[in-house]
Amino acid sequence: MQLLAILLASSAAVPAIAQTAAPDDGDIVGAGEQIIVTAQKIEQRAMDVPITISAISGKRMEEIGVSDLDELSNYIPGLNIQEQSANNPGIVIRGITSDSGSAQQAPRVTLYYNGVDISRSRGSYQDIYDMERIEVIKGPQATLFGTASAVGAISMISARPKPGFSAELNAGYGNYESKLLSGFINGGSDKVAGRIAFAWKKRDGYVKNLSATQDDLYARDQLGVRGSLRLKPTESFTADLILTYDRQRNSGTPFISRALPTSEGPGNPFGSANLSGSPLSGSVLRGDKLGLHRDVYDANLTFSWDIMDDWTLTMVNGYRKFDSNEVFDADGSAAWYLEFGEEAKGWQVSHETRFSYAGDHFRGSFGWNGFREKNHQRVPFSSEEGTFIQCLTRALPGLGCINAAGVVTAAQATALITGGALTQIPYSSVFENRGKNDSYSMFADGTWIASPSLELTAGIRALIEKRRSGYVTNVPVPRLPSLLPAALRAQLLAAVPSLATSLVPGQVNTGGRVLHTQGSFAAFLPRFNILYRFSPALNGFATVSKGRRSPTVNLDAAPGGAARISQIAEENVWNYEVGLKGNSGIFSGSLGVYYQKYDNFQVSVVGSDGVARTMSAGTASNLGVEAEVMVQPTNWLNIFANGGYIDGGIDDKAANGRFAGDQFRLQPKFQAAAGFTIDAPIGNGMRVFATPSVTYRSKIYFEVPNTEAISQDGVTLVNLRAGVGFVDGQYEISGFMRNATNKNYLLDAGNTGGAFGIPTYIPAEPRFYGVQLTGRF
Repeated sequence: MQLLAILLASSAAVPAIAQTAAPDDGDIVGAGEQIIVTAQKIEQRAMDVPITISAISGKRMEEIGVSDLDELSNYIPGLNIQEQSANNPGIVIRGITSDSGSAQQAPRVTLYYNGVDISRSRGSYQDIYDMERIEVIKGPQATLFGTASAVGAISMISARPKPGFSAELNAGYGNYESKLLSGFINGGSDKVAGRIAFAWKKRDGYVKNLSATQDDLYARDQLGVRGSLRLKPTESFTADLILTYDRQRNSGTPFISRALPTSEGPGNPFGSANLSGSPLSGSVLRGDKLGLHRDVYDANLTFSWDIMDDWTLTMVNGYRKFDSNEVFDADGSAAWYLEFGEEAKGWQVSHETRFSYAGDHFRGSFGWNGFREKNHQRVPFSSEEGTFIQCLTRALPGLGCINAAGVVTAAQATALITGGALTQIPYSSVFENRGKNDSYSMFADGTWIASPSLELTAGIRALIEKRRSGYVTNVPVPRLPSLLPAALRAQLLAAVPSLATSLVPGQVNTGGRVLHTQGSFAAFLPRFNILYRFSPALNGFATVSKGRRSPTVNLDAAPGGAARISQIAEENVWNYEVGLKGNSGIFSGSLGVYYQKYDNFQVSVVGSDGVARTMSAGTASNLGVEAEVMVQPTNWLNIFANGGYIDGGIDDKAANGRFAGDQFRLQPKFQAAAGFTIDAPIGNGMRVFATPSVTYRSKIYFEVPNTEAISQDGVTLVNLRAGVGFVDGQYEISGFMRNATNKNYLLDAGNTGGAFGIPTYIPAEPRFYGVQLTGRF
């Protein structure tokens, strides 16, 4: 549903409002929402949290139509989310990306869904319909959100059942046949209440596919359903059971080659594609067509019990299972060349017990956490031997790969080499990495309220983890090289020696034998915070915290099939930060400055076998500034602006080798958003509302090492939402437009094709527009 997706426009106002809520509980011009956050595991106004946090309430999201995290990220300094597909989101906080699909690698950014870590990349995407609020907490948060929050956390809290009856229904329609149907129904009493929410989002592909066998690309068909039950038998005890199902049936990702033309001319990421996939896709790649088939099941059971004066016991139990298969055309052309699938399956269980105390001069918490996950990433490959060898090596002079008319001339290679005895030699291989990871930790976090103006916080998490990796392949020896004339065969093997054992360079056959290795690790992760109230309208804070990305126990096969183990040491970061949060009259805002220093900075690099491997790039550093401001001169107008600057990257010194001096991937140096929101009554229970906004993101590099060919220059986007409300807000009709100028820009570049010398490019969303109707009951 890119439909409602486009309603995000006014979200920029929210983080500034959330961070600078005034102490007064009344309606104050300039104060905005009195949003309460739980970033420190207790309920606090965001202004009183001594860390950088941006928060947006469910009410506000409903008003502005934010429907995906990647949309929200355009308006939160320091946050960027690249949604290549629901199976492969790239989450970037302050320049550090977490997007690896390998079962052997650990995430850097924690995604929390109702208090449970869901950070495993292929299982992390979560639709954000009917949310209570979303909190984006920046900087390492190990004592609060666990070890995956090496650079920050995103906490998503769904709307809870409440007493009484209420319901909402939203329907929308837009270009590319976008359709939306979402809503909720809530009912119950003070003792027992239930809520069912859903969102169905469907849209045609916005990239035309010239293939006669495949659909247009980047179509979306998504369904989410959530059921919630709240039991509150006494005032001191609350139990919440939340069951969620998410489903995607999306069409293929438009990996488009610039080097390989189509029948419409040279390859153009902003034109038509011709991705035909593999004729054997159903049997080899486990999917008849390009696209994503994904199911996620989530269960959460939380207990909160006020066990005595000032003491609360909270238990959070979670189970999550994901099952996805994505089929993609990695060469970006009509050739039967680099056709891959990715099957990702896994489950995780977690439990946390937390005791919290809140007194007049001290508050804090302590407890323990257990987390277990088991998952695998299986990557099958399909190609035709003659086409592959010809496109990779140009072994037959004058034949090429694809000619200027878009004809796959390489498809003739097998017939030419065998003198017509064979026209095709299908080839397939598969590799699979496995991970089984356990982590157990104890934590304590306390705040001494030294005076009404001064609060001092310290916390630590002690961690023990065991990481077990597995690897298995089935890689046949290609047939075609043995059929070549001796001279040509010698020449070919001299150029690509691996063709003697595998079609894909770098793939090694284990013959179905599963390789295993494991490692055990321990760590202590502290944080220290100071909050000082200069006045009722101005708070200052300072933070020192340590983050850690778990060591990677990389396992694959060496030539001959023996286990090859390359353990990458843990990535450590120290974060230093100072900031101000203020609210005075019609003005509110925040300002933060941070510096981060990394040792053993981990990067992922795609090898010639199409496998992304983690390696150390040495040391890295990051200096940044983030600011948000809102001016609310009247109760019907607010003006907002926010921005961030990051001077971050891998340190420019010889010890860091080929990565020295590189900018962090997917991270712009500058990011900003600005606009205003009008929401004014016009009489008879009617109101008009409008939010025009502009966002800017400076140049980004999609990979390290950085190259100009795999980058995107600065992008400015214009968005608009406007409409009319009736019957005191019970009904609404609105129109929206996203990327109003229809700006062409890239969502991603490089990808698997880049490892074979033909990088592919993915176009970002074009102009989307439409209408939406809302009814509240």
